[in-house]
Amino acid sequence: MVQTDSDSELARGDAAPDFELPGVDGETHALADFADHSAVLVVFTCNHCPYAQAKFDLLNRVAAEYDDCAVVGINPNDADEYPEDSVEKMIEYVESGEVAYDAYLRDETAAVAEAYGAVCTPDPFLLRNEGDGAFTLAYHGRLDDALNPDEESTEIYIDDAIDAVLAGEDVPLDPGPSRGCSIKWP
Repeated sequence: MVQTDSDSELARGDAAPDFELPGVDGETHALADFADHSAVLVVFTCNHCPYAQAKFDLLNRVAAEYDDCAVVGINPNDADEYPEDSVEKMIEYVESGEVAYDAYLRDETAAVAEAYGAVCTPDPFLLRNEGDGAFTLAYHGRLDDALNPDEESTEIYIDDAIDAVLAGEDVPLDPGPSRGCSIKWP
């Protein structure tokens, strides 16, 4: 496991890169499919990384509690080298309830992860719906203050960030970069 901090060049207010990716539900999903939400939390994540696993419950809770914020997990890891990150395993995680996001998508070539500048799992990007299918980056940083998989969080930054976006406000947080396993580039 190689641990790294996120360093995306995507800045707040920048247009979010579009995507069209296959989901574990057998459908293809594009960013525009979430246009009925005021916010979209795009999280580059995977199944095998302990940092990503440690945030499953948090992301599941966000997906369940925030009706106006879609949670979209995107797995960009090389499934040949990391079979736990295969589509079949992703489906198992969703069917077991371990992953309960609004969508769990496969970025087979990691092109979408590259477009966002994601470097680790989990690497969250909170997008603001600007209308007419346009999304901008509202927040990119830590989900909470637990930097290691075995730590308990005391502050949940992503809740504050989502609350600000849903209130039409700028996100005042800057807790530092996300930390996790490096993306296993195909």
